[in-house]
Amino acid sequence: MLVLLILHLVAALVAPLLVRWWGPRACYPLALAPAAAFGWALARTPAVRDGGAVVETYPWIRQLGLDLALRLTTLSWLMTLLVGGVGALVLVYSARYFGPGSVGLARFAAVLVAFAGAMLGLVLADDLLLLYVCWELTTIFSYLLIGHSTERRASRWAAAQALIVTTLGGLAMLVGFIMLGEHAGSYRWSEIAAGPLPGGAYLVTAVLLVLTGALSKSAVLPFSSWLPVAMAAPTPVSAYLHAAAMVKAGVYLIGLLAPVLAAVGPWRPVVLVAGLATMLTGGWAALRQTDLKLLLAYGTVSQLGLLAVVVGAGTPDAALAGAAMLLAHALFKAALFLVVGIVDHGAGTRDLRELSGLGRRAPLLATVAVLAAASMAGLPPLVGFVAKEAVLAAFTDRPAVLAVLVAGTALTVAYSARFVWGAFATRPGVAPTGVGRVAAPMLAPPALLAVLGLVAGPAAGILDALLSPYAELFGAVGGHLALWHGPSPALGLSALAVAGGAALHALRGPLAPALARLHVPIGGNQGYEWVIGRFDRLAIEVTGVTQRGSLPQYLGAILLALVVLPGGAMLATRPWRDRIDLWDTPLQVVVVAVVAVAALLAVGARRRLTAMLLVGMTGYGSAMLFVLYGAPDLALTQFLVETATIAVFVLVLRRLPQRFSARPRRRRWLRRAIGLAAGVAAAGLALTAAAARRAPTISEAFPDLAVAQGYGRNVVNVTLVDIRAWDTMGELAVLVVAATGVASLVFQRSRTGPRPRRPEPSGRARRPGRPVWLRGGVTLHERHRSIVLEVVTRLIFHTVVVFSLFLLFSGHNAPGGGFAGGLVASLALVVRYLAGGRDELAEAAPVGAGTVLGAGLLVSIGTGVIPLLAGGSVLESARVDLWLPLIGDFYLVTSLFFDVGVYLVVIGLVLDILRSLGAEVDRHIEAAGSPAGGLRVDREGERP
Repeated sequence: MLVLLILHLVAALVAPLLVRWWGPRACYPLALAPAAAFGWALARTPAVRDGGAVVETYPWIRQLGLDLALRLTTLSWLMTLLVGGVGALVLVYSARYFGPGSVGLARFAAVLVAFAGAMLGLVLADDLLLLYVCWELTTIFSYLLIGHSTERRASRWAAAQALIVTTLGGLAMLVGFIMLGEHAGSYRWSEIAAGPLPGGAYLVTAVLLVLTGALSKSAVLPFSSWLPVAMAAPTPVSAYLHAAAMVKAGVYLIGLLAPVLAAVGPWRPVVLVAGLATMLTGGWAALRQTDLKLLLAYGTVSQLGLLAVVVGAGTPDAALAGAAMLLAHALFKAALFLVVGIVDHGAGTRDLRELSGLGRRAPLLATVAVLAAASMAGLPPLVGFVAKEAVLAAFTDRPAVLAVLVAGTALTVAYSARFVWGAFATRPGVAPTGVGRVAAPMLAPPALLAVLGLVAGPAAGILDALLSPYAELFGAVGGHLALWHGPSPALGLSALAVAGGAALHALRGPLAPALARLHVPIGGNQGYEWVIGRFDRLAIEVTGVTQRGSLPQYLGAILLALVVLPGGAMLATRPWRDRIDLWDTPLQVVVVAVVAVAALLAVGARRRLTAMLLVGMTGYGSAMLFVLYGAPDLALTQFLVETATIAVFVLVLRRLPQRFSARPRRRRWLRRAIGLAAGVAAAGLALTAAAARRAPTISEAFPDLAVAQGYGRNVVNVTLVDIRAWDTMGELAVLVVAATGVASLVFQRSRTGPRPRRPEPSGRARRPGRPVWLRGGVTLHERHRSIVLEVVTRLIFHTVVVFSLFLLFSGHNAPGGGFAGGLVASLALVVRYLAGGRDELAEAAPVGAGTVLGAGLLVSIGTGVIPLLAGGSVLESARVDLWLPLIGDFYLVTSLFFDVGVYLVVIGLVLDILRSLGAEVDRHIEAAGSPAGGLRVDREGERP
């Protein structure tokens, strides 16, 4: 199972490259990933046929007891077949749906395959936290797929709405999962289901929270509005996400939990009321639609309500019927969406008022649509009929629920007939519509799905044997799936529903005014838009009161809160030790005095540059304290960070006034008092934290762990890349996000910037007596050049870069590492920029900062995942013993590659800052005509 997930990940990563090579035809090889999942599940049929399970467990985060626990049972087997099979067919369909040169095709293919992998992980996960991770991944990928057409506002709005609704529901579900897992002492659902459940309000709260997530994902009321709006997505996305995969996630979760939680008080009322209301309102709304895709969308909402009712009812017969309906719905609804895509692709419209005569012009396509629509309407001998009759039979003992189900089924028949009539009938007064020749790769997927729906009906006995193990989790199964049970109440009710639906369609003309007048809650987004509008208004009002545009006010409020709340509690309890050692050596007193004086002078400084230098002095003083305390690694990092920070400050100060704005004396003393109080409070909190420890610190074991498991003597670096590598991974993600934020706020064009202008080897650009030490230097005006700085930069640049590599490779056993090495290399780039300007920076680093950041993050993540393939845990290090001539025996630790990722991310971050706050700000200054930016000269040495 893990191999299948990795296969989807690899396919998603190579998808852009394949699309670049082969265009839309790349979808054919990409379809092999979900097809492999389908084939694997099919091969595991004997293992789950008798109620067995296929289990795989891989260590993940041992400290949290969290493993990659995967489990295939009857229900997840069925979902794996749907996710893999329909996913493969949709990718085959997409190869012809998208034409050559389609915008965003590479992104579409990659995200669709990644979504298939996330959905596969969701249905196979036995651990609830792993299930939640995959749940949110499907949310993110669906957001990208729904918003595929980024140039269209409707697509962006639909994607945002789906993301907000399903994410909020997912967060509620996570809280419910945590409540269940913490009570059981395990997050594996197989273990939770086997153990005792909590009682009372605790369990009721957990159940309601989990149901909130499930209903929001499957677009059940009151969360239905996002699904019809999501039809802004390309048709293959609708066929996969909104018919076979994503919207089934909530139904799957209900079916997974129902054997254990269906007896809990609020479960059945919530599921039955919400599901039945959704079935009726969705079916009624479908009858009002003139867009074929929207008709199917509202029909999907209606069917999801039905599935929630049947799967969540908590009885054996309903569970069996729900599993059959789950299969039937995926087959007929995916086929119908694909048919709509063909109609839209060929006719250029989905409006049934503009379509006429397609049944005669495309008989094969019409046949496929009729088969799928007949299964949706529940007509024999298709599998939809088998499932529908099983549903009605399962609720014969609940007359109220049964009556609503019959009414909802009649609506299903009516909008199924409306679909076929609207798409393929001949209308008087409407010009015949042609679709041209339908390509086989486009017609084959919906045809195969429709034929499977036809074959599965007579094969109901086989389906019964395969799906019964799931129903038996609820108890003894009374009914069975069959195409013909003989005369029965369910058969009569089914016939009544078909007759009622046919009558509704026949009376569509007289009923049109009633349909137009009767609006239903699911028919629009007024509720969602009202809620979002109120939140926007509240945000504006709160922002207007609290955000006055003064950074000192914001910082003052934060620091005052720090002083008053934690500081007040600290003074009240006085938890620090009785005796405090103020220093170990007089040198520490000297350094602290220097830091204190620099801080006081910085507060009183009037010039920004002076204040910045004094603040830098406090940072260097802190580094000296690290030296005196015997922490060379921390001292080296602090020196480098402080130097890089000063360089960034210098870049920013170019666009700020030289002096601070004048403030009244009283306000200045108030700020100094707040700063002093905050400093005292921070010192007290540090003492409090040190005195509050009761258990031995875990860092005492780090030196031994660094040698035994990290294979290094530098405890600091081994901690970063091995012992606490998860923390470092999070920090890398933060750095990448920060760099992206800086670039997005500053850049008005590509982050890479133009290529440097290489000066001619001769001509006026190369002045006599002035050797070209740096190629970018000649592009600067004379008064902005420093020949001394250019010479020094030329001499030391390569040495500094080599030294950074030395720190990188030696950091496992000596002071250094990827972070320190990356900072040293970054400072070398800073020097090149300061000496030669932005053209020299482009000459020194002719690569995009985003590329370097992405490569670093990819190397770090890849290094963390690779140990899983060898049977280890994530981010586990291994030692490789090597021998080379002239060098002899030595060893290599795999965490070095993780450190290489850190090295690249740091360089990418600084490069992004230099190109945004440096090069891009230079352009802004020059565009404004300010002399501070310097004047460039062209190749002939003339000022532009």
